[in-house]
Amino acid sequence: MKIKNVEGMTLGQVEAEIERGGKFVYYQYCVSLLVLTFRRPSNIYLVRAGQSDILPGLGFTILSALLGWWGIPWGFIYTPMVLFNNLRGGKDVTEEVLHDMRMRLVGAAKPEATELHSTQS
Repeated sequence: MKIKNVEGMTLGQVEAEIERGGKFVYYQYCVSLLVLTFRRPSNIYLVRAGQSDILPGLGFTILSALLGWWGIPWGFIYTPMVLFNNLRGGKDVTEEVLHDMRMRLVGAAKPEATELHSTQS
């Protein structure tokens, strides 16, 4: 999974943002086609302190509200779950992402100076 909104930031800057109240979240979306229903996660987003945690997932929420219901039976089951998750601000995965970032930078001489890129999974 890619991480959005960390381009050019160092691990130290990300940690400082998290201490101020930022968090890493992912959203879900659900699309159904009669007997097929797909529920998938979005990329991970860094939601900065003071920013809405609902707005980054709004597109996924609208997509699911329009196209999630049309599968029998899973569309009726997954769509409310996805909408509930997204409208609560997504799934918080801050601890897992920070742990992964730290592990990736263990071998670096100065992890604080190493820039993060959106292609991290």
